[in-house]
Amino acid sequence: MRTEQRQWVPGAGWTPDTPPYLSELAQLVFVFGGSTVMKDPKHFADVRHSYPQAHIMGCSTAGEICGTTVCDDTLVTTAVEFENTDIQVAHVDIDDVGDCVRAGAQLASSLPHDQLVHVFVLSDGLKINGSELVQGMLSALPPGVAVTGGLSGDGARFERTYVCIDDIPREGIIAALGLYGSHLKVGYGSLGGWDPFGPERLITRSKGNVLYELDGQSALALYKTYLGEHAQGLPSTGLLFPLSIRTREGQSGVVRTILGVNETDQSMTFAGDMPEGAYARLMKANFDRLIDGAHGAAQASYEVVGSMTPDLALLISCVGRKLVLKQRIEEEVESVREVLGETAALAGFYSYGEISPFTPSAKCELHNQTMTITTFSEV
Repeated sequence: MRTEQRQWVPGAGWTPDTPPYLSELAQLVFVFGGSTVMKDPKHFADVRHSYPQAHIMGCSTAGEICGTTVCDDTLVTTAVEFENTDIQVAHVDIDDVGDCVRAGAQLASSLPHDQLVHVFVLSDGLKINGSELVQGMLSALPPGVAVTGGLSGDGARFERTYVCIDDIPREGIIAALGLYGSHLKVGYGSLGGWDPFGPERLITRSKGNVLYELDGQSALALYKTYLGEHAQGLPSTGLLFPLSIRTREGQSGVVRTILGVNETDQSMTFAGDMPEGAYARLMKANFDRLIDGAHGAAQASYEVVGSMTPDLALLISCVGRKLVLKQRIEEEVESVREVLGETAALAGFYSYGEISPFTPSAKCELHNQTMTITTFSEV
């Protein structure tokens, strides 16, 4: 496997500005960029011109990762030439399907299953219930095939997100990449680093990913009480105080982050399911533990493939982590580099949700506020 990375920066253009050496050879190009950059068709045309034979897959972000650098409102491309791996792509438009479970199942069914070893998915970040998407995909995939990926972002604006798969980026798209063959080794890991505070509260009224009541009280009013002065900046300030939910005693909590609030019905919309009868607890940031979480996710992905230095690592980290870490944000990417080594190409983005099992033996789930890493190597 060979990779090359290029970056477009407003006012400066493409770096490097020489023609790409994988131009005719690349089978796949990952493209991550700010929402205003991604929706400009000129940039898609540039990428297509540079890599005429490749599948192009990407999304809008809340920050782009290129090596150990984190940028905003740029465009990062990572071209991949596989030696012994086949790929297939598929996509659905949520407006055509209407139901996230059905969309996930349809997407997974669209990929040939023979010799399928992994699926990587990118989804609209605002129109999709990520939990239901994962549920649908797993229902239609062969046993043992894992799914990783994430929900596209739009900075801290929460207005529009875009996904592209061999076409100009659009809203409402869910794209999947199927990877095939015994020569490809895929590792993955996902960890957070947030600390719980306050009491656990019972979810007494919800519908899908919309939360109405905790302990019989207005969930939004209760949440605002905890946020204090931060409540004025909702939904973006909610990224600083996600909720951890668990559905049974002893279960590890899954973190959920807010996508929107409705003052009329006093509800909050989350990236994934908020099931009635589950318990929810507020979380707050711990700087060192966030960075340790990124290190732990890298270590898990590294160990899955026998501690082999990967050719490529895709990093998907939550926008909430970026808002908390601020000027320290590159420390979490640098901690990944320490584990995976200097030769691995690092690419990725800050998201509205991350999709991965916590560990190889765990069920694939939608996460929020984690660093999720997928590594690829050919042997």
